[in-house]
Amino acid sequence: MEEAERRPENLLRRGTEYQRWQKAEGIPIHSGAYVTDLYHADVAPWARIGQKGAFVNLADQEIDDAWLIELAPGGDTNPLRHMFEATIVVLDGRGATTIWQPGKQKQTVEWARGSVFAPPINCFYQHFNLDGQRPARLLAVTLAPMVINFFRSAEMPFNVDYVFADRYDGEGDYFNGTGERDETRAREWVTNFVPDIRSFPLDSNDDRGVGSFRLGFTFSKNQMVAHSSAWPVGTYLKGHRHGVGAHVLILEGSGYSLLWFEGEERQKVDWQDGSVLSPRDHEFHQHFNPGPAPVRYLAFRLGAADVKRYTSAGVILDQYDSEDEDPAIYDLFERECARNGVKPAFPRPNYRARAQV
Repeated sequence: MEEAERRPENLLRRGTEYQRWQKAEGIPIHSGAYVTDLYHADVAPWARIGQKGAFVNLADQEIDDAWLIELAPGGDTNPLRHMFEATIVVLDGRGATTIWQPGKQKQTVEWARGSVFAPPINCFYQHFNLDGQRPARLLAVTLAPMVINFFRSAEMPFNVDYVFADRYDGEGDYFNGTGERDETRAREWVTNFVPDIRSFPLDSNDDRGVGSFRLGFTFSKNQMVAHSSAWPVGTYLKGHRHGVGAHVLILEGSGYSLLWFEGEERQKVDWQDGSVLSPRDHEFHQHFNPGPAPVRYLAFRLGAADVKRYTSAGVILDQYDSEDEDPAIYDLFERECARNGVKPAFPRPNYRARAQV
């Protein structure tokens, strides 16, 4: 089978259990490589949730998806429960989520714009909009596609009684907003609730780009992980690739990303606060800030990305340094900076002989 035919978008054409379930839910489906503006993306009444919603299915894959949920002013969702992980970021608004296990006392997590948390797997939870004047929007990245397809049952994941007491047993301080550094992994924070991801301090991370910062997060003992990256005006991150399923949500700033497969034309994706993009399986991607303000994003995916480096010997692996990139990449960045009245923070790289990527 040719490489192009093995790509997920071709393997999924015949339809899957997840696709049939999703269609039956009767809400909008946003697909492709990106969604420009989650704050205003179309939503519709979603009977399962009891509020408006939409699916965000990017990168032609069925490992994870995203649910865009809009709560009406003063509204609340139906109680929810499912046998797959979900990590939630508050796009806009303020409210609370009640979380509980059967027979245990309910706990309430109050949230606002920028809060991030994960209801522990298969516990009950219910969202409430505490603002009676404005709607609230949440984005939940879930493993629903993988679980529904694995069991070949659309309703089973919503109707299982098993309690994962080792992952959550109603502990009173479970969502208190504290956390601790994972000493076994660099730049990783273990927590169950982040009050505001935009103000959370990150670690310096020049190995991904000059002046950049990064911190990984593990929520509620999940297999799904997240990381937040930030970088200053007039800089960009190194080009890299990894497995499919990363949802990159822009939190602050404006700029663009390049997406491409080796030997193919690059796709330029412009973004701003509220945009989300997702590269396909082992598709190179690179993020740029030619705008007037620093950029920060939050990315969700299943497991940690295994990113290897580009070698000067000409072997293409999964990340390359600026000295090994196509000069056209800096040419475009220089033009985009000039268009915004920004000067690049570092000069044109001193390019090494390399294989084309």
